Amino acid sequence: MFFKDIIGQDSAKAYLRQSVAKQRVSHAQLFSEHEGFGALPLAIAYAAYVNCPHRTEEDACGTCPSCVKFKKFSHPDLHFIYPTIKTDSKRTSRDYFKEWLELLNETNAYGTLAKWIEKLDAANKQAIINVEEAEQLLKTLNYKSYESEYKVVIIWLIEKLQHQAAPKLLKILEEPPEKTLFLLITETPDEILSTIKSRTQLLRIPPIEKEALETALQLYFPENDKDTINRIAGLSEGSWSYAQNLIEHNEQEEEFFNLFVEWMRICYVSEMQKALDFSEKFAKMGREVQKSFFAYALELLHFFMQCHTGGIETVKVRDEEKDFIAKFSQYITLRNVSLFAEAFEKAISHIERNANQTILFMDVSIQIMMWINKEKQRK
Repeated sequence: MFFKDIIGQDSAKAYLRQSVAKQRVSHAQLFSEHEGFGALPLAIAYAAYVNCPHRTEEDACGTCPSCVKFKKFSHPDLHFIYPTIKTDSKRTSRDYFKEWLELLNETNAYGTLAKWIEKLDAANKQAIINVEEAEQLLKTLNYKSYESEYKVVIIWLIEKLQHQAAPKLLKILEEPPEKTLFLLITETPDEILSTIKSRTQLLRIPPIEKEALETALQLYFPENDKDTINRIAGLSEGSWSYAQNLIEHNEQEEEFFNLFVEWMRICYVSEMQKALDFSEKFAKMGREVQKSFFAYALELLHFFMQCHTGGIETVKVRDEEKDFIAKFSQYITLRNVSLFAEAFEKAISHIERNANQTILFMDVSIQIMMWINKEKQRK
């Protein structure tokens, strides 16, 4: 994994390259992103760049022994820590390295927490970074680097660190072994202990540029036409994993539309039992399908706004979608559309974090019932 393999993120790459050129490599850095922006690929490419003896101004050489091993995610001085599930036989990242390597190779390091949980076959269990992990890290860092200038520790989703493990990690960050680089990655920085954040240099990873997403989508999904790719890139909010999810489920749009109409009709009549039955049906879908459904729902909200601001004739969708938007626009209005959008965006976030899907969907349904009833009362 090198800078050239990363989708977009030119400004982040330039910043990281410059820190090496100016010999300002901070020993502990916190990469803060939204899912799919590319923090993990950036961290791996940065580690490869720092340790490449023949790096150029733009990238690691890609051919030296160090780069060859980084490309395979198997360099002996590259250490990964990530959330895991405790079992009788497995307790730390080292025990799950085979599954982790599969995730990196399958996703080109753009893996998500949902895909990792699926890889662990963990169902609704909570993945954490536990105390044993911190103790194992202490032992590992006592050894000198094998080949490279820096030992690199990449901690993916540091917010999953158990509170009991925090003191041990803090000790390492405060008194780091010489030539050790810690790259911490977070998607929810507010959940990180302030004592840990204060000991790191923050790098905010921005959304991936729309043009870069379009280029990547054309490369990986050439069977799709330009209009589809342009639309997906615009909806993906700068996230590669989100864009992949949307385009892979693009053919499900008609199914999602019918599902959304059914849901809105249930909310319109405020039938709690039907809403609960619908929520249970929703919970049986896979996480990626659930996220795609809410992404589609967010797209529909955009068309509702178009209907209100420019008229239904400006909305470019299929006829059945246009008919529904025209009729239901009296309940999804400019007064409440931002509430719908916020609820759908939060739902995607909670699904990524392994929330109970039945409760989640029922909660959103109840909120929608309230918003629709308010619009009814205005009539």
